[in-house]
Amino acid sequence: MSRSQGDDETADGGEGHNADIVITVVRSGGITGVPRTWTVVPPAEDESQWVVLIQRCPWDGDTSTQPGADRFLWRIRVQLPHDQHEQVIADAHLSGPWRELVEAVRAADSPPRSTT
Repeated sequence: MSRSQGDDETADGGEGHNADIVITVVRSGGITGVPRTWTVVPPAEDESQWVVLIQRCPWDGDTSTQPGADRFLWRIRVQLPHDQHEQVIADAHLSGPWRELVEAVRAADSPPRSTT
């Protein structure tokens, strides 16, 4: 989801919350190969906590995208008011700040949805 500055649309169907931060995690691969998607649009009062999690991740760092047989790949997308980030991480490299961010998103948007 992308927004341009001055966009009047809201992420919650028009109930007054602008989607200043949108975090989406997609897990693909594994034995079944069925992707799972989790998304969180934090309420304004929680945004600073999410920004801390986002900023701790090494977005420009080198991550391996070779998952190996039946391993997961994690695609993490973050839309901020004036910036966006995206990273693909092999399951073996999902640790530290990356794992914290993924686990927080998964916990905030449970149960996961299948994507097709």
